[in-house]
Amino acid sequence: MLMDCLVSSAKSSSVIMFLAAAAMVSSWMMTVANVPAIVTGILAPFINHPILLMFIICIIVLLVGTSMDVTPTIMILTPVLLPAVKAAGIDVAYFGVVFILMTVMGLLTPPVGTVLNVACGAGKINMERMVKSIWPFLLAEVIILLLMVLFPAIVTVPMNFFLG
Repeated sequence: MLMDCLVSSAKSSSVIMFLAAAAMVSSWMMTVANVPAIVTGILAPFINHPILLMFIICIIVLLVGTSMDVTPTIMILTPVLLPAVKAAGIDVAYFGVVFILMTVMGLLTPPVGTVLNVACGAGKINMERMVKSIWPFLLAEVIILLLMVLFPAIVTVPMNFFLG
């Protein structure tokens, strides 16, 4: 029984490592192709409006997050979006918190919703029933994210307090 558990764990780990390796290759290719500078150029009109920039970034991350897992999303989008975030003067830690929450929200959002599919399989229920059950939680997450984007102090003030 232990051997079966180890084999299953090795298979799961190998899939995650393969995704991470593919994401690193994609990230390297984007860096070589100067994609971060191109994206910063596209987002340049919004650099003087950090809240609007964060809303656009949230939409981008949510769209990508609905079809990709967390690790590749982080490894691919962070180097692409970070130059625009820094140019806008947005706190990097604040950006990280919002970025991760949007990525997690993408995991719970149809059509792909990786976590949604795993939960349906584990609970042996259909997708429609699961989606109906999680809407209140997604709505709460949207409200929290809207508040965080509109009022960055929700994240930055406690962080600065605890970090000194």
